[in-house]
Amino acid sequence: MAKLRGLTGLAPLHQPLALDAIDIVTKAVPHLAAVACFDTAFHATLPAEAYTYAIPSRWRELGARRYGFHGLSHSWASKRAAEMCALPPPHARIVTCHLGGGASLAAVADGRCVDTTMGFTPLEGLVMTTRSGSVDPGLVLWLQTQHGFSAGQVADNLETSSGLVGLCGSADMRVVAARAVGGEPSAALAFGVYIHRLRAGIAAMTAALGGLDVLVFTGGIGEGSSSVRASACAGLRFLGVELDDDANTAGGGDRLISPPEPGAHVLVVKAREDLEIAAGVRAALARSPL
Repeated sequence: MAKLRGLTGLAPLHQPLALDAIDIVTKAVPHLAAVACFDTAFHATLPAEAYTYAIPSRWRELGARRYGFHGLSHSWASKRAAEMCALPPPHARIVTCHLGGGASLAAVADGRCVDTTMGFTPLEGLVMTTRSGSVDPGLVLWLQTQHGFSAGQVADNLETSSGLVGLCGSADMRVVAARAVGGEPSAALAFGVYIHRLRAGIAAMTAALGGLDVLVFTGGIGEGSSSVRASACAGLRFLGVELDDDANTAGGGDRLISPPEPGAHVLVVKAREDLEIAAGVRAALARSPL
């Protein structure tokens, strides 16, 4: 627990809450085993070229590398997609899009993650609801050295005051999309920036796989926003991605939203990290002397 608390700076929005929950339950039921299921575990299969930063070796020796997050969601979504599309190895090249408050992509080849968009912390990668996603490190240095921002101020702003809320004042994609349709310039910009980074990320994940068999949308925005799915896929036809407009805007639950013609399958899959956690807990307890 002490070691995990020492890592709080890497995931300040999530780590303290998870550790507090363990403390509370342990005090209430002292004999109950506590099992941690890490969102980074699914990305342990990343090849060195995908997880290594081009930084000095002494920094890498301290543990500076890309770890990836949302692994529980990406694991479930990719397994469910392979099942739904009946794609046996070696033909399962799947890009999973976890789009919620946080957002990340994963490139999954036959069940193994080979690339992802989040890195050393959950700040890297896509534009999110309150997080910036990737920014030039020089921008951070400029804010600190030229404008006097402290490290804490920069970190807090990148985590809680950036992304959609930083661009148009709302962290709710439903509000952003509606305002964009209504012609509000800041909302239109926010939606456009979000989609631009999403499309680019999907294309990059496809390149890591050498092709695309299935594109999966999951998470609150991925499951709930037909406009995000449609806008993202509209720029990916060169990858064989097409949408069935009726399927995209109607229905619910796990479903195919692409036409039956040859090309990449596009799916909506309900996020079920709870099932991944339950399976991990069962496996851990089966190995434990407790």
